[in-house]
Amino acid sequence: MEQPDCMQSRRFHRALSASTLVSMVKDDDVHDANDGVRPATTPRDIDKALDRAEKGLTRLDAMHEVGSHASGHERLKQAAASSALLSSVWRQPPAQRLRFNPLPTTETTHGLMPWTLRTIHGDETPAFHGDKRDGLRFIDISSTEISLYQRLLYANGARSATSTSAAEEGAVDPSNRRILLVLQGMDSSGKGGIVKHVFRQGNPMGIHYHGFGAPSEEELVHDFLWRIRRELPKPGWIAIFDRSHYEDVVMPQVWDTASQETIRERYERINAFEADLAHSGCVIIKIFLTISKDEQRSHFLARLEDPTKRWKFAMSDLEARDRWEDYMAAWQRTFGLTSTSAAPWYVIPADNRWYSRAVVSELLRTTLAGLQLQWPPLAADIDLDEAKRRLRAE
Repeated sequence: MEQPDCMQSRRFHRALSASTLVSMVKDDDVHDANDGVRPATTPRDIDKALDRAEKGLTRLDAMHEVGSHASGHERLKQAAASSALLSSVWRQPPAQRLRFNPLPTTETTHGLMPWTLRTIHGDETPAFHGDKRDGLRFIDISSTEISLYQRLLYANGARSATSTSAAEEGAVDPSNRRILLVLQGMDSSGKGGIVKHVFRQGNPMGIHYHGFGAPSEEELVHDFLWRIRRELPKPGWIAIFDRSHYEDVVMPQVWDTASQETIRERYERINAFEADLAHSGCVIIKIFLTISKDEQRSHFLARLEDPTKRWKFAMSDLEARDRWEDYMAAWQRTFGLTSTSAAPWYVIPADNRWYSRAVVSELLRTTLAGLQLQWPPLAADIDLDEAKRRLRAE
């Protein structure tokens, strides 16, 4: 079962379906949103949904042109409408379909991923009935939306928001919102490609990437979470962890370098650590990219054939392959103990790189949209008319 957590963060990990996003915008005259959005069931449906989403982004671009009188609220309405149309390419929201579920797949689990990694095939594309061309087009459109929402998140972090919702009891100040994206997976599962493609239109000012390798001598002197805390996102930022604190519970199990008591204590501390993060306004998205052993072999051989990629290969990669089943068992245990309402795991088939990138793009974009942030207002001590008058008088 999922571990209990703070109630406050649960709404950020609901399955944000297309109809949910449309509900944010359907009360106004937003183009295409009032047509209704249904999940795509055929390749033609996917093409139509992508066409409409692109058209919505074109309208949004026009709203950002100099001389446009569209308000910030109107622009966000249009962005939400476009995002909803984009989400409709999925037959089932990835946040629902790919969220780790500790129970076998039955009619009571509503199609969530089965609980064992052995039954998940890396070459599958759950909930998406398009092809690679559709997937690449989806990523391109979605990355544009992500760049918009990322700027919005950064703006809120850079300047304290004054919305009334921030003053409500139990609400998180919008200026303290931030996102932690954790990427895990066996070597060559595509973690680096996720960063490159999903964030390709993002603004570096507001995105922090950190890859965690074996602990340094300095890091070993400290608690295992010490180096993690140093890289956490600041308010308004998105932090991307390529590997993470989970190496400190998985590796010791595979290589027998820590006692079971120590490992159990670390699991407990991780859950408490993530619950505190979520309570403070940090949304945590944990991704495990599951790749088949055959696919990994193909990638390793390709690296050895390419002189520009040989530097990525190490003999330890082969040693890890020899313990493949041990890794799968350790990760299985990790999902069961740390997939919580505040910080769920999403297990994503990754043999098809375009598919795993599309899924992460969808999860990130709908998470950003689900924050329902607004553009921060002008500072209270600034007279808008006076500032304009002085500039025009120069």
